[in-house]
Amino acid sequence: MAKHRGRGIASINYPIGMNLGGDPSQALVHSNPSGKFTVSLSSIDLGQGMKSVTRQICAETLGVPVEDVYVDTADSDTGPHCMGSFASRGTHRVGNAVMAAAKEARGVMMEAAAEELEVNAADLDTDGRGNIHVKGAPHRSISTKDVAIAAQFKQGKTISGRGIFLVPLSEVNPETGEMSPATCYAHACLVAEVEVDDETGEVAMMRMDSAYELGRALNPRLVEQQLVGGAWMGISHALFETPEPYYPDPAHGPRDFVEYLMPGPGDICPHDIAVLERPAADGPFGAKGPGEMCANPVLPAVANAIFNAVGVRMDELPITPEKVLRAIKAQGGARPQARR
Repeated sequence: MAKHRGRGIASINYPIGMNLGGDPSQALVHSNPSGKFTVSLSSIDLGQGMKSVTRQICAETLGVPVEDVYVDTADSDTGPHCMGSFASRGTHRVGNAVMAAAKEARGVMMEAAAEELEVNAADLDTDGRGNIHVKGAPHRSISTKDVAIAAQFKQGKTISGRGIFLVPLSEVNPETGEMSPATCYAHACLVAEVEVDDETGEVAMMRMDSAYELGRALNPRLVEQQLVGGAWMGISHALFETPEPYYPDPAHGPRDFVEYLMPGPGDICPHDIAVLERPAADGPFGAKGPGEMCANPVLPAVANAIFNAVGVRMDELPITPEKVLRAIKAQGGARPQARR
């Protein structure tokens, strides 16, 4: 009896969002008299960082500090329309909508500032610190707060903007009917290293190395956290989680997270991540977003690593110790493969 090391690799490409009905998302941006801005969305933050990244996109587009922007993810009754937080679409679809709304709001803001400074709006620029100044003459400036006050109480203007992103209709090949189902794709490659005990069938994660191409990382720390967390969701799907055998009847299923198996802190292994940036032509500041593909390459990489370790092909998830042990016994023992 022995423990065998194995290494497996998997590469994927992942379509961002979907094409059904144009996959629209809408956003509203408006200022209040204090010069702060609110982004109104119906796009829910599930913990993936939707509020943070849309806040950054809005602030960058407006030319104001990030701390001057607030994001309100209300609901579908009171917020502008959104298809939903799924299909890794948030940063790309919602980000584009927020950028469009912020551009319109910025236009109104600059017109209001131009009226106060008695110049053309085209001659103005923002400094990113809450001020608007004349190009080439930074001493001639006005704060965004004073512009907001003037717009609402003096000029009778609402500094606001509306934005929507809609996937353009795909061209259709008249001979084959072929169409493009997505506007952009993200890519990933992951190497998993496991240790398999041929006496118990237990699989232990030893290491992961991965590379993700996701357009442009607008918030590198958030991206890293999402990639790490998503990879462990993949490990959970690969080795632990299942609603079987009673699904969809919950009567005899696990009642809590004591009975429903998931990896814990003791199961975590080192994970080295490389983020590759190839800005998307139609993404907000080139971003596409990681989303679901954080977990996708993990499952086949783990299955390949188990094959490399003991020579059994696992094609049913989760890959439990019982399944591994039965497979090893069925082939007459572990058969480690050559490692490269």
